[in-house]
Amino acid sequence: MNAGEIEKCIDEFGTDVYRFCLKLCADKTDAEDLYQQTFLKALETEWELDWENNPKALFFSLAHNLWKSDRRKQARRNRIAPGSNLDDEMELCSGESIEESYFQRELIAEVRQIIQTLPEKFQIPLLLFYLSDCSVEQIATIIKKPPGTVKSRLFKGRSLIKKRLEEAGYEK
Repeated sequence: MNAGEIEKCIDEFGTDVYRFCLKLCADKTDAEDLYQQTFLKALETEWELDWENNPKALFFSLAHNLWKSDRRKQARRNRIAPGSNLDDEMELCSGESIEESYFQRELIAEVRQIIQTLPEKFQIPLLLFYLSDCSVEQIATIIKKPPGTVKSRLFKGRSLIKKRLEEAGYEK
């Protein structure tokens, strides 16, 4: 890929890739690093970008693979010398009243916490499907699994979130 193609990709779907990186990393600075690494890796490769076959999926796949690689590296480092990680910042939401706004923020924080504790095999499809608006087929391409597996993981992930919310005292 050349710099012009990368620039066009950043303009067209850079925001979606950044949002995905932010949800994967749960930290703004790490997400910015991952975002930059993703486009740098694409620039370094000799790929031909096919604009007919959803090029956005390529960048989601690159970001996901870089993130997984970094997690493995961190796990190796933590086995040698354990460290700590800071929590992500709270996001404000608008609501009708202060009470509704508070409950909505609490629910969002609880769902975020649940998603962060889910196994990666459920977490990634949920983030791609709900936050990045990827189709099941696109997710299957990104995580290199069949579409049936993606559907199954989405169903199981939603079930786990619902179960944990009910255990936490949230009603339907």
